[in-house]
Amino acid sequence: MEDALLLGRLQFAFTITFHYIYPQLTMGLALLIVVFKVLALKRNDEHLNTTARFWGKIFGISFLFGVITGIPMEFQFGTNWALFSTFAGGVIGQTLAMEGIFAFFLESTFLGIFLYGEKRFGQKVHLASAILVFLGAWLSAYFIVATNAWMQHPVAYTIATDGSVHLNDFFGLLFNPWLLWQYTHTMCASMVTASFVVVAVGAYYLLKNHYTEYGKTFLRYGLIAATISSILVVVPTGDGQVKEVYRHKTSQFSAMEGVFHTKEGADFVIIGIPNVDSMRVDYKISIPYVLSLMTHLDPKAPIKGLNDFPREHWPAHVELVFYSYRAMILLGILFVSLTLVSLFLWWKKKLFTERWLLRILTLSFPLPYLANTAGWMTAEIGRQPWLVYGLMLTKDGLSPFVSPQQSLFSLIGFVSLYTLFGILYIILIIKKVRKGPEVDSTHVYS
Repeated sequence: MEDALLLGRLQFAFTITFHYIYPQLTMGLALLIVVFKVLALKRNDEHLNTTARFWGKIFGISFLFGVITGIPMEFQFGTNWALFSTFAGGVIGQTLAMEGIFAFFLESTFLGIFLYGEKRFGQKVHLASAILVFLGAWLSAYFIVATNAWMQHPVAYTIATDGSVHLNDFFGLLFNPWLLWQYTHTMCASMVTASFVVVAVGAYYLLKNHYTEYGKTFLRYGLIAATISSILVVVPTGDGQVKEVYRHKTSQFSAMEGVFHTKEGADFVIIGIPNVDSMRVDYKISIPYVLSLMTHLDPKAPIKGLNDFPREHWPAHVELVFYSYRAMILLGILFVSLTLVSLFLWWKKKLFTERWLLRILTLSFPLPYLANTAGWMTAEIGRQPWLVYGLMLTKDGLSPFVSPQQSLFSLIGFVSLYTLFGILYIILIIKKVRKGPEVDSTHVYS
């Protein structure tokens, strides 16, 4: 049972982590493409229109791989997690069905028009298709995050006589108080990823002295988006999400912050080594009173420690929650610092010539992916041992007839296949970036 549970969790963790590489880019790119397209029409600017088309093709490649890697995850609900599907299908089936409608009908349909229908339908329809792709992507994300938010903080349900849960208020599900901060934080994080990718390509073009005008455009607009989203991902969305965890899942909050014993005037631990056996954080560097101040706006307010909760209600891996949370925070601070330094050099008219900074910006694009992964690790590992917080333990959602050998075989298959997908994706993106924006002077703005 323990082996099957571990392998089932590893398989879903691997597939969802790998899958999320693609939508976190496309969700952010969808908004940036709309911005490029609006400005292109407003200014009658083919340069910006070409920019929109270029990133539209990057979006299209990423969307394709997102679909390919995303479909197997929903099948896993019926294979590895059949008891969970039986228990919660009456609730999560609603949001997952809505996500499918928006992702596969709205988003994919109008993506085709955006990629291939510009000359046929004209610029206004091309803009409209970009807007609808954006709406489809962000609505699709809303329903997915709503599903996860319900698992984190269940609302709007009743328990049937057979023990399963059923939805009793659809709008209660869609306006779950947990969802507001989780969704806005997720979308701001996706904007960080997309804008840093745009900045990285722009910096790469300037370093290579290829497509330099497009490189400058990518840097300008990408940097503005990166600065705004990097700040928003910290405050207010990140702060709001953490406070939501404190209000509803205090043991997870204690693990995230490394608070083992209840304390008035708790300090904020910047870094350290959590020692669960000794119930302390070793070699820590901390700022006194700051955790109480951030949480309650009172430097002497008490913060509950893990010692106030039964051991079985602690997150399954306190150390991993602690480290992943700090990785997310430190990377968030790095993003804000890097973008502000870049803005300063832009103001000093040195942004396009400081090669040391261009190299840093070129190499920075993987960092938002790491930050997003660390954030989701904090949320998902922190929710353990619960599959649905307070309602179903993870071990109770596992399919009873899937053996460890079957799970291991399918895990190896997923790792092998997804690795090939990843290599193919990288090859296609590199080829597209090296080919650069394709200018078409025949477009008429009407």
